[in-house]
Amino acid sequence: MRRVLAAALLMTAAAAGCSTVPAAEPATKSTGGIDTINWGPCTDIKRPDGEPPARQDASVRCGKLAVPLDYAKPDGEKIDLALIKLQATGKAKKLGSMVFNFGGPGASGVDTLDQAGKALTALRDRYDLVSFDPRGVERSAGVRCGDNAEMDRFTALDTLPVDNKTHQEAAQANKQFAKLCEQNSGKILPYIGTVNAARDMDRIRAAVGDPKLNYVGMSYGTQLGAVYATEFPKNVGRMVLDAPLDPTVTFEQRTLVQTRGFQRAYESFLRACVKNKCDLGADQTTADANVEKLMNQLTTQPLKVGQRELTQGLASTGVAAALYSEMTWPFLEQALSEALKGRGDGLMYLADSYTGRSEDGSYSTQMTSFPAITCVDTSERPSEAEIRRTEAAAMKISPLFGSEGSGGLCRVWPVKGSDQARHVNATGSAPIMVVGGKGDPATPYEWAPKLTAQLKTATLVTYEGEGHGAYLSGSKCIQGLVDGFLIDGKLPARGTTCPAA
Repeated sequence: MRRVLAAALLMTAAAAGCSTVPAAEPATKSTGGIDTINWGPCTDIKRPDGEPPARQDASVRCGKLAVPLDYAKPDGEKIDLALIKLQATGKAKKLGSMVFNFGGPGASGVDTLDQAGKALTALRDRYDLVSFDPRGVERSAGVRCGDNAEMDRFTALDTLPVDNKTHQEAAQANKQFAKLCEQNSGKILPYIGTVNAARDMDRIRAAVGDPKLNYVGMSYGTQLGAVYATEFPKNVGRMVLDAPLDPTVTFEQRTLVQTRGFQRAYESFLRACVKNKCDLGADQTTADANVEKLMNQLTTQPLKVGQRELTQGLASTGVAAALYSEMTWPFLEQALSEALKGRGDGLMYLADSYTGRSEDGSYSTQMTSFPAITCVDTSERPSEAEIRRTEAAAMKISPLFGSEGSGGLCRVWPVKGSDQARHVNATGSAPIMVVGGKGDPATPYEWAPKLTAQLKTATLVTYEGEGHGAYLSGSKCIQGLVDGFLIDGKLPARGTTCPAA
C-alpha cells in the first residue's frame, strides 16, 4: 500500500482554434561563458518508501552546474546546482531540452523527475527532460534548520486549541527555527529566492545548449516561470504554467484563499466518502463531526506510532497532504478510519510524506527551503496583530486547516526580503500557456486568471477536476493540450476548458 501511495503523492508534483508556436533549434554548445555541466551516473536519487534502489540507466544522468552565489559578484564565490537529465528516447528530430520545476518552493527536482519521467513519455520522445534542485534545496546548498529531533518537534506542533498558550508556543518555535536556520545556513539565506533561481535557470538553458528555455512549472514553479519570463522574455520558448500562484497576494490573502481551498477539497472528499459508504459516518455532517472529535482528542491524547506520537498538528498535516490529489482520497479514508479506532500509522505516513521525513528519521530540506525562499521573496513582515487577525479569520473558515500561515515565521526571519519576484509581466515573451484547476486546494482557481492577466502573453486553460495540478492528474484532455503545445506548438484557444478526468 505504501509504495502505491508514495507514487500517488509524488504525482501531485484537443481544442478548436489553435495557433502555432515554432520551436527553437537546439544549439550545439553553451554560450556566453557559462560553466558546463559534468554529467555522470545518478548515485543518490531518493525513491519513495518501498522502492528498490535505482538501477543504473545510461539514459538517466545527473550533474552539477556552478553558478554565482551572489549575482552582483558574478566572478565571486560559486555554488553547485544539482541537475538530472532523462535523455530523449525518440527517433524523430529532437526539440532540445524541457526544464521542469515541480513546485514547493523546496521540492527536489532531481528526485521528482526521476519518478515523474514515467508519466512524461510523450515529451521525452522529443525532448531531453531536465530538472534541478533550486538553490537552497537539497543538493544545491540546501537550507538546514536544526537536527532531526528539532525538526520532529517543529513539525509536530499543534494548531488547536487557539489560545494564548498556543500562540506563545508558536512564536517561540518560530524564533528558534529561524535562529537555527541562520546558524546552519546563514551564508546562503540572503541569496536564495525566485529571482536568483530564474537567473540560475537561464544559466541551465545556456549550459544545455538551448537558445530558448522550454519549461513546465507546477505550483510554485509557475511563479518561477513567470519571473523568468519577466527577467528574460526574449529567451522564452514553449512554457506551460500549471496550478498557478498569484505572486501579488499578501500573507493574509494567501492564507485565507488556501484555507478555503483546502476546506472545499476536504468537503468534496467527505461527500465522496459517505457516498461510497465509508466508515467515517453515515452522512457528511456526521463524518465531519467524527474527524473534528478526533482532532480535538489528539490535542490532549496523541496516538502512539512506534516511538513517536501522532499529534493534532501532524494529523492535520496528513489530511492536507492527501487532499492534493483525488488518487490519495482512498488512503485518507483508510487512515482516518484507522485513527478513529486508535491507530495513527496512516495519518503519520501521510504527514511524513508532506514534511519530507524518511523512515530513518532524517528530513529533506522540504520544510526548511520553503520558508527560506518564501520569506526572501517578499518584503512583507506582518505585525503580531496582523498575524492574529489572519489566524482568527482562517479558523472561522476551517478549524482543521486554519492557521497563521507563513507570516509568523517570516516576521522573525533573519534576512530581509525583496518584492521583485512579486511583479511579473512577461512583456515581449513568446506565448505562455497557463492551466488552472477548479478543484485545486493549494493554488485555488481564482489565482489562475489573475496570473494570466499579469502575464501579457499568457492564455488560460481551465480544468474542471479536483486536485493540485492538472497535467499529471490523469486528464487526457489536459495532457493532450499541454503536449500539443510543447511538442507541436499548438496554443489552445482562449476560454478552452477540459472536463474532470
